[in-house]
Amino acid sequence: MEKACVDINELINVFSNTQGSIYQSDKLNCFYVDFGGKFARYNCLSLQKLKKIVENIDVEALLLNTNRADFELVTFNGCEHIYLLSALEIVALKDLLHGTFTMFKLNHMVNDCLNRLVY
Repeated sequence: MEKACVDINELINVFSNTQGSIYQSDKLNCFYVDFGGKFARYNCLSLQKLKKIVENIDVEALLLNTNRADFELVTFNGCEHIYLLSALEIVALKDLLHGTFTMFKLNHMVNDCLNRLVY
């Protein structure tokens, strides 16, 4: 969708796994999630909402429920992107988002330590 309009060389790869990647654009002040054949743009708040929605999906209950398919529709209010994910894709997206936010925390900790050394 939007991938053709974005210069991939201007994006910073925050975190990747075998299923996808999350990139940061300092120029546009946003994030790009490359997952499940979709390249979607999110602002910081929307990325946090996506993480919260995905983390709240109970994959075990999804797999054990024999009355429905093991797919989940992932979206939230104010978001133009919709994902229809299998249980394995949900696990992969959880891993991708968890790794991304771990990298954010790590980056914050490193900057905090460097600032303490300077002052």
